[in-house]
Amino acid sequence: MADIVDTAVSAGSFTTLVAAVQAAGLVDTLKGAGPFTVFAPTDEAFAKLPAGTVESLLNDIPQLTKILTYHVVSGKVMAADVVNLTSAKTVEGSELKIDASNGVKINDSTVTTADVAADNGVIHIIDSVLLPA
Repeated sequence: MADIVDTAVSAGSFTTLVAAVQAAGLVDTLKGAGPFTVFAPTDEAFAKLPAGTVESLLNDIPQLTKILTYHVVSGKVMAADVVNLTSAKTVEGSELKIDASNGVKINDSTVTTADVAADNGVIHIIDSVLLPA
């Protein structure tokens, strides 16, 4: 298996996320021991943001870091665990709202693929970028 970063790179649908993680200097963290649970927005999810948002964030590293760490939960939270939760505290410090009543929603984003294994955690693929309040 590969770590979270290498798993995202090899998937091919996370080029924006990987570029953002690199820009924010979080590669070493997400290659670390973990375990981490990452709610990973696809390139299509980033494309839903208003025009210029990604470029703007790549020039505002503190805000970019805040948004990226809002997608990460400490520990390995598998789909079977998520269905029993109503929220999860992020590495950024805020809570994500979890609703598993009809599929799984993280805030207003839908988990499209769960339990993508990495050797230092797990990735759940989501269809939109999570933005902290």
